[in-house]
Amino acid sequence: MVGSTHNGGGDSGKSLMEDLLGLLRIRIKRGVNLAVRDVNTSDPYAVVKMGKQRLKTHVIKKDVNPEWNEDLTLSITDPVVPFKLTVYDYDTFSKDDKMGDAEFDLSPYIEALKTNLEGLPEGTIITRIQPCRQNCLSEESCITYSDGKVVQDVVLRLRNVECGEVEIQLQWIDLPGAKGLY
Repeated sequence: MVGSTHNGGGDSGKSLMEDLLGLLRIRIKRGVNLAVRDVNTSDPYAVVKMGKQRLKTHVIKKDVNPEWNEDLTLSITDPVVPFKLTVYDYDTFSKDDKMGDAEFDLSPYIEALKTNLEGLPEGTIITRIQPCRQNCLSEESCITYSDGKVVQDVVLRLRNVECGEVEIQLQWIDLPGAKGLY
């Protein structure tokens, strides 16, 4: 079967749930100072890719500081695989223009999820990740214990473009029947 996502023989008896660790909700909050790709503005949307999964936000017309506030949810089977966020400018009559991209490593977030959170006070910062050449962070990113959940607020600096940042927030969703992280 060409183009099928089936895992082959079928007699392995393995279900998707056996490989699934949980879900990662990525809230694409907003873009800041995105590149101009039309006459004096852009029509941006964001695409998140991880493995074979590809999710996108809606297009916001004529805005280089778009407020998406949109949740995209990825199924996580391998926590070591980074995800890539790319921003595009929507064009009606031609190929959409790329407005930069960023890659994000989930390892620190996954490690924080494995921490014993029992008795942690609300708002506790579990980990701080500093921006460096190996990541696309434009400022320090904090992984925080908030409302009984581990969340990470991130500002990604877009690469391969003259300017632009995207603010996102990560939140893990445990699924009944999934393998989990532990």
